[in-house]
Amino acid sequence: MSITVHDLAKMIDHSLLHPTMTDTILKKECELALKYDCATVCIKPHAVPMAAEILNGSDVKVCAVAGFPHGNSHTEIIIAEAVRACKEGALEIDIVSNTGKVLGGDWDYVSAELKAVNDAVTAEGAILKVIFENDFLTCDDQIIRLCEICSEHNIAFVKTSTGYGFVKQDNGFYNYKGATEPHLKLMREHSKPSVQVKAAGGVRTLPDLVRVRQMGVTRIGATATAAILDEAAKRIAEGEDLADLGGNPLGGGGY
Repeated sequence: MSITVHDLAKMIDHSLLHPTMTDTILKKECELALKYDCATVCIKPHAVPMAAEILNGSDVKVCAVAGFPHGNSHTEIIIAEAVRACKEGALEIDIVSNTGKVLGGDWDYVSAELKAVNDAVTAEGAILKVIFENDFLTCDDQIIRLCEICSEHNIAFVKTSTGYGFVKQDNGFYNYKGATEPHLKLMREHSKPSVQVKAAGGVRTLPDLVRVRQMGVTRIGATATAAILDEAAKRIAEGEDLADLGGNPLGGGGY
């Protein structure tokens, strides 16, 4: 079956999380997401009411972050932030698993926290995505265990990264990989079928998007939304089958 521009647009959470974004920029980017009919705008908690007003009546949902970007808040604070966002119009919530607890192997804490937040969010009629921040993790077993916990608690999505999980490199600079093919395959393999996979960080081009789609990813976080979808429309108009792009390795646009 051919891939349409609409198919791709409904895979995109248009990411509006950079701390320097002003209300003017946020408004403009919400309108861009509306124009392209994205899945959601992923936005800071304070801007949820504005986004909900702009997107009211459309098929573009509001996704808010809570306890972002490090997941180090008390569970009760994460829940309070998530519930408030839901009451202000968010239908999806992205949180970050507590990396220190994951690295320390405190799986009881991690499981209890994710269950508590998911219960609170679903009670508000919204869904939860859990970000693993894979760049911070040290082995596949940690990713697998997180997938198992999210599956156990019927969490809607597992997600690779925040886009802000910078790791100090050998040269002293800070950078991150974000979504990688091995991690995406691992997350899809070890999450039950009802748990969807979101790729964030590193999916910057149309070939990247098609590639992860063919790996079973159903949502991505993107800032290059317009460029990706405009290229898709152009290629389709020229008679190209977008599915053929799936053979390109992830990261064709560079990290």
